[in-house]
This record gives sequence, C-alpha cells and structure tokens, in this order.
Amino acid sequence: MELELKLALPVQDPGGLEKQLARCALIGRRKPKRQQLHNVYYDTPDHALQKMAVALRVRRISGKGAPHWVQTLKIGGASDSAFSRRGEWETPNPRGTLDSAMLSDTPWMDKDRDGALFQALSPVFTTDFERLSWVVKLQDGAVEIALDRGQVLMDGHSTPLCELEIELLEGAPEAVFEAALQIGLQLSLLPLHMSKAERAYRLAEGTLDAPLRARPPTLSKDMAFSTVVQTVLRESFLQFTANLYTLRISDAPEVLHQARVGWRRFKSALKLFKQSGGESGAPGMDLLKPLLSDMTRLRDLDVAASEVFPAHAEAFQNGDARHVRSWRAMEETLEQERQQLRAALRQLLADPAVGRTLLQITRWLETGAIDLPGGPHPHKKRSVSDWVRKRITQLVEQLQAIPAHAKDPVQQHQLRILSKRLRYGVENLRALLPQKRAERWLQTATQTQTRIGITRDRLQAIAIAQRLQAADGVVQFLRGAAFAGNPGPG
Repeated sequence: MELELKLALPVQDPGGLEKQLARCALIGRRKPKRQQLHNVYYDTPDHALQKMAVALRVRRISGKGAPHWVQTLKIGGASDSAFSRRGEWETPNPRGTLDSAMLSDTPWMDKDRDGALFQALSPVFTTDFERLSWVVKLQDGAVEIALDRGQVLMDGHSTPLCELEIELLEGAPEAVFEAALQIGLQLSLLPLHMSKAERAYRLAEGTLDAPLRARPPTLSKDMAFSTVVQTVLRESFLQFTANLYTLRISDAPEVLHQARVGWRRFKSALKLFKQSGGESGAPGMDLLKPLLSDMTRLRDLDVAASEVFPAHAEAFQNGDARHVRSWRAMEETLEQERQQLRAALRQLLADPAVGRTLLQITRWLETGAIDLPGGPHPHKKRSVSDWVRKRITQLVEQLQAIPAHAKDPVQQHQLRILSKRLRYGVENLRALLPQKRAERWLQTATQTQTRIGITRDRLQAIAIAQRLQAADGVVQFLRGAAFAGNPGPG
C-alpha cells in the first residue's frame, strides 16, 4: 500500500527550489539522490485503465551507474484528495518493455482473466522529469521527500511538471504531514489532487485548466455520521484547493468563482454538522482571510466586467462618441484593477502561511481527527438520515421566517446566506433526504439566492463604477438600469 501526499509549488522560479529546500531544517544540507526518470504509461484506446483507477507504466531510471527499468502497477487512490492511499506493485524489468508475466501475482488478474485487456494496451503518454529525493526519519516514522521537475507529454501536447511528493516509508500517516508542515515554513505547498496520469489525460482532453465544479458526494443511508461528515467536507475542500491550484495560471472568471463556491460549501457544511456552540476540532483558518477577501473583491470585478457592464454597454453608448469614450475609459480602468488584484492574489498563494493552513486542514480531514459536536448520539437509535432531515428542516424554517421580498438590507443579507446554506446542504446530503421535499427545498433556495444575487451584483457594479471614477453619466445610467428596467442614456 502506497501512502503519499502530493503538493504543488506555486513559485515563479522552479530552478531555485533545490536551494530553497536545502534551507529547510528538516532536510538541512543533506545531499539529495538525483535521478532522471522516463516513464511510459499504457492504456487501451478507450482509456479503460483510467476508468478503473488503474495506472500501468514502465520506468527507466538513470542516475549513478547504468540505467535500469521497473514496471509498476497502481490501483485505487481516488482523486478527491492530495493524500492518496493505493495499492502498488513494482517489479524490476530488465528488458524495459511491458511484460504480462510481471502482473501474474497482482490484482490485475482479477480485472483481466482472459488477457484481452493486456492485449489491447499500447503506450498513451510519457513523463520525463528529474527527481531529487531525500529520506528523512521523524518521530512518527520515515518518509521519502521527492522534488519532481520536468514535463508530461501526450498526443503531441506537453505541460510543465513541478511538484513535491512525500511518501510514507514506515510509521504513522501523521509523518507525511509533519514533514510537509516543516517544509511549509520555507515554501508554500498547495495540496494537489492530480496524479501525473490524471494530468496527462486532462491535457489530452483540453481540460487541464478547466474549473472544477461541485460533484455531489456519494453517500448512503448506512454510513456512519463521521464518514458522512468526512465525505462531504473532503469533496468541498477539494473543489476549493483544486481551483486555487488552477488560479495560479488561469485568468478565467469561472475558476475563481468555483474556488469561492468550494470554500462556501466547506464552511457551510462545517456549520451544519457542528450545529451551534462547541468546538469543531478544525484547525484555525484566520490566515486565509486576506486570500478570501481578495478573492471576493476580484469576483465582484469579474462579474461587473463580464456580466453586468456588457449587458448595458450597447444601450449606453448608442452610437454617441462621447458615451463610447466614457464607457471604454471605465472598462480600461476596471481591467487594470483586475490585473493588479490577480497579481496580488497569486502572491498570496505563494505565501507559506496560506499553504500551511491548507495542509493543516488536509491533515484534519485525512487522519481521522475530525470531531464535530452536535451529531446524532452514538448510543441513541436515531439514524443519520433523521438527524440530517431535522437539520435541513431547521434551515428551511429559518429561511421561511424572513419575508421573501424583504427590503431591509440586513434581512436581505440573512436571506442570501440562509438560501446558500440550504442549497449547499440539500445538494450535499440529497441521498439522505426525502426526495420530493429535497427537490422543493432546493428549488426555493436556488430561486431566492439567484434573485438576491442579481440585485447584489447590480449594486456592486454601480459601486465599482463610482470607485473607478467613471463619468457621471455612466453611473447614473447604471443606477437607472438597475432600478428602472433599462432606460437609454439621458
């Protein structure tokens, strides 16, 4: 069984990482083992191994002495966390070509009893990278720390590779997190859920930088409460960190939006599961506040630039040269502010304090340390489904207690927050709720959230135009469009 923590390194200069790692007390001035690894991965034309969460490769290892080859089979390890547990079978392969005999004593035989799957295999992608590795002993065990820098190649496309892997060699899983947190004093380490194989497949599909949207967790009514909690929190935290990873290089507004959705779903689930009062046991998250604040500010700018302003641009300009100049001046100033805020956001992603906080949350989710008060009492006969239904019903009652079309800003804010919490709760826990009621609750929450959200977006856009010192005619027009339909420019 392979236990491994995979981490991205959001740095501008990958070439300087060796020196930065050498300054980490954990590694000190130990000389790393240096190897060049060339890997050929195999699959069928329809990617049957990928669908079964199986990876099969032949690796050439070059370092001191003559090159040698190993064949490796990996099974399992769902891509829902940076911390993976999967079966691994590795065998020396003197010829350097895929050999079916080396699979005879592995679980491969259960998947390919007649050998037809093996016969359909062919090389599908390669990875080439330099690996620097250190073996370190800690109080909880021993780990191998590996820095991989190179590239992934598939179907004529390539993408850079720069990541840190910490594999448990012996002892408790806590050891890999302890090693990561010590390194994280010097470097920012972002949890990375993508294996090299998944990166290659997404590269070929053209989805490597696509936003990761919510994927309702797989739940069943016979699950223990702790398992439900871990499953829901893990999925929403993955949505957050996966999109943070993509934000390093993507300017797409949807990537930022889905990162924020992931965080709101995570915080909403925490609040739902722990009810009121009591400590969740979760690590402190205050160090993420500057990052989250900048994400909110940039999201408001993105919505104004890509949704609100374009909807009114033509009506305002209306062929009038003066109006065209005023509008374009506002757009240019807005784009400059967006670029500056994106740069600031990426600087925060390279802050070791942010990385350490994300690592501490990952450790809390993965090492069985979750302890949320307020769940069903283990010695009572009340089921998890009953508990979930009661909690969601309480949210419905809180939402219904506020007038649906309240004008008071405080009540509107409460409506917006409660509708989001209800929506996320139903989406996450739908498998444990009565179907018809869940559909009704979800519809109510979505409609309320959308209606209030549209109004908020318009008001934010007006505030942004004012802050950018847009021409008076622009601000007046936007205010009129927001509150009186969509009048033409005056």
